[in-house]
Amino acid sequence: MKICVGLSGGVDSSVAALLLKRQGFDVFAMFMQNWHDTEGTLHGDCEWEEERFVAEMVARKIGIPFYFIDLSKVYRQRVVDYMFDEYAKGRTPNPDVLCNREIKFAAFLEAAQRLGADCVATGHYCRKETLPDGTCRILEGTDPNKDQSYFLCQLNQEQLSKALFPIGDLCKPEVRRLAKEADLPSADKKDSQGICFVGKVDLPVFLQQKLKSVEGDVVEVYLPYYADSAKYRRDQELAAKGTALTDGELQELSTPIDYSDIRFETETYRSGKHHIKKTRDKENPWAKRIGRHEGAQFYTIGQRKGLGIGGHANPVFVLAMDIGRNIIYVGEGENHPGLLRSCLRIAPDEIHWIRPDLAMKVGEERRYRVRIRYRQPLQDATLLMRENGLFILFDQPQRSITPGQFAVWYTPDGEMPGSGVIAQ
Repeated sequence: MKICVGLSGGVDSSVAALLLKRQGFDVFAMFMQNWHDTEGTLHGDCEWEEERFVAEMVARKIGIPFYFIDLSKVYRQRVVDYMFDEYAKGRTPNPDVLCNREIKFAAFLEAAQRLGADCVATGHYCRKETLPDGTCRILEGTDPNKDQSYFLCQLNQEQLSKALFPIGDLCKPEVRRLAKEADLPSADKKDSQGICFVGKVDLPVFLQQKLKSVEGDVVEVYLPYYADSAKYRRDQELAAKGTALTDGELQELSTPIDYSDIRFETETYRSGKHHIKKTRDKENPWAKRIGRHEGAQFYTIGQRKGLGIGGHANPVFVLAMDIGRNIIYVGEGENHPGLLRSCLRIAPDEIHWIRPDLAMKVGEERRYRVRIRYRQPLQDATLLMRENGLFILFDQPQRSITPGQFAVWYTPDGEMPGSGVIAQ
């Protein structure tokens, strides 16, 4: 079998190539360049030239052919343009998931096959099993601290049939040890961070390549708002019913608070010894305008860094973004009620079953363990398939359910049978 390893210059893909070579496979390496632009990137964290140099040295050390391919055009079309479009809508995409679906196991796989490869191998910490009928399963990686199955949640059976994950049964320290014993140039290299193949970025600067910066209000929401909110009280009532909810009630519960009922009235007053007329907001028990931002589309639910807001005893988090009115709503404290929700919805056309044979039928309910972001501990939940989408009802309210991110569900034995994009 001829195998192409996607060699990134990191230690994980290096050891994946090393293991396959030792197992006697016909192995070659290919490095892909997916990004040229430097605007918004924080230099020194993910320079592709350095990555390519290290990858080529690794291939030489292992004794396998090395190839280079430029996929930057298709990466911009399928990943970066999607990112810009999602942020413009007030949603927060996951480019790493898209990169795997659209690039590594699509455009890159096609290029590898043109060079004679039967399969593509990567350094992901996840496991793959093939059932007697040829159906492929994705399972969590053995290392609980490095499991990367989440990033593969949009792959299909055809892609999985051509995929190999040689280090999925290993833990990170073992991978480092193997790399050092083999004297690989990547043995001590730090793990890459940031956007897949772009690196660490100043996100607002990066997004400003296409999205216009427009100042707007930062509004802090106080606890009395929730005591007076009919929507919040209704959500608590519905959540208490558990799974005994109608389709309409599930739709209600999965719809976040939009804060559009918060309005401010102004008053004129005189200030200083010259009695200069000024305008200020009248006191509002629900909320207060506490600052300005450069564009609501540059923020994400649950964000706490980059807000530039001081004077609080506890951290301040983004609760919601109103893209139409260019307002971001924030709240103080990680247990602020505006951060917590019990239910999310995945639109019918956004539901993806890695295992089509396990797809749920309308009216069906199942128990799964769910995560709504990478590295989040798995959460117990009930999945309910309805005509208007797949609803995930959590046993415990979840912090920062974020539209545009992927919800992923797992079976008790660690298999990931499906995923979907969180709506609204």
